[in-house]
Amino acid sequence: MLTQQRQKAFGVAGLFQESQFGSQQGGASMSLWMADALGHAPVAAPKHWRARVRDWADEVDLVPDLAERVGSRTWFRGLFTCFGLCATALYLSPGFQPIPGLPGARLSDGHYDEVRSQMITPLALGADSGRHMGATDAVQPLRETPERPQIELSAQIGSSDTLPRALSRAGVSSGDVATITSMVGGDISGGVKPGTRLDIILGRRASRDRPRPLDKLAFRARLDLALELARAGGVLSVKRIPIRVDNTPLRIQGVVGDSIYRSARASGAPPKAVQAFLRVIAGQVDLGGIGAGDRYDIVTEYRRAETGDVEVGDLLYAGLKRARGKSVDMLKWTRDGRTEWFEASGVGERRGVLSAPVAGRMSSGYGARRHPILGYTRMHAGIDFAARYGSPIYAVTDGIVAYAGRHGGHGNYVRIQHGGGLATGYAHMSRIAAAPGQRVRRGQVIGYVGSTGLSTGPHLHYELYRNGATVNPLSVKFTTTAQLAGAELAAFRARLAQYQGLRVGMHEAFAQKAAATPAASGK
Repeated sequence: MLTQQRQKAFGVAGLFQESQFGSQQGGASMSLWMADALGHAPVAAPKHWRARVRDWADEVDLVPDLAERVGSRTWFRGLFTCFGLCATALYLSPGFQPIPGLPGARLSDGHYDEVRSQMITPLALGADSGRHMGATDAVQPLRETPERPQIELSAQIGSSDTLPRALSRAGVSSGDVATITSMVGGDISGGVKPGTRLDIILGRRASRDRPRPLDKLAFRARLDLALELARAGGVLSVKRIPIRVDNTPLRIQGVVGDSIYRSARASGAPPKAVQAFLRVIAGQVDLGGIGAGDRYDIVTEYRRAETGDVEVGDLLYAGLKRARGKSVDMLKWTRDGRTEWFEASGVGERRGVLSAPVAGRMSSGYGARRHPILGYTRMHAGIDFAARYGSPIYAVTDGIVAYAGRHGGHGNYVRIQHGGGLATGYAHMSRIAAAPGQRVRRGQVIGYVGSTGLSTGPHLHYELYRNGATVNPLSVKFTTTAQLAGAELAAFRARLAQYQGLRVGMHEAFAQKAAATPAASGK
């Protein structure tokens, strides 16, 4: 009891101060310390052999990391362990020979007949089971497969495709294709629009070695016409179904936001019309200067059928009302067979001279020089452009061809009169693409680069004449501006007022009528 109290006292005191009892103390204190230590010393029990082996395994590392302490005793111990495990695995492996298996039990004829009517194996030569399906008594063999009375299919006109090719791909015989082409050739003279759907029905064939006849064909020939071909009494007949179309141009207005393109598209303008509008406006103002708050006005060709189909045509009018800066009003107008854009005042586009009449570098300028063939100094009455053989040569501005043919040292030569006493000449052509008296336009091909006449290699000799005398071509820039006047100007202004008076968007009356009218067949 006294010993237990002393132990408790010593334990509590040990939490706060160091114990003062030790082996160096003598007398009674030493006796108490020895008695306490001997009375509570643990007695070690003998370990089992498994525990001793486990302790040895903990002390000895049999699988060390072979990347560390290379060459040491521990490393060699791990290497021997690795070799031993590999050898044991190879010794105990079953080998690489296939393990034979017992085949499945073979059914007797009696068992096979018993279960054949209950099989779920497909009616095929074995399928996945490897067995043949047994037919019941209700199954009668067919002499030949039955003929389908008709085949209904749908085809489509592809890009750069034709109606005969699409019909042939769908299985229509060549004879029927020729008949169809002769019957509807006048209705599809301009070709069938890509994406047009063809509804085809092929009938029963007379024999297996004959193609199926065409019983029915329906498709949309044009926006305003649907065609149906049907066979009656062995003869094809065509039915033309007219479709009403409104040709009123489409007008779209809106306010420019962050982007004029996105704003116009959000207002319902077709992509084709918006792109054409931007090209026209870019020739008049800087697109980067168009800001939020400016208003755009677009009028484009727009054909609406009562079936709901539409066709977007060319841009007709481009207007831009700017909060700051010059406003734009451009109208497309055809004059003398040329279609170009005119301002609201009747002034057309300014068209300058081409940067060069051929794609090439200037190899010789205007003035006196030593002739490379004749060997003496003489006047070089034009400028030369080095270009590849066969490169196209363009007219620098509008005019009438005054001469086209062989012309001495010029070789193949073309001369164009431009009015006002000005003319241009193009020499050493390999081939001429213009004829005398022909009216040509700026940028039109009039010939091809060659080396005819007095020439040392393929190039273009370009000359400019003023009142019959040659001048330096670089000293004159052709700039032409079309100007409307008289009755033509009055008609131009009337057309402009017509477009500016159009209602924005589609006509409500036509839209209601189109919604109430059922779609025509053969769409």
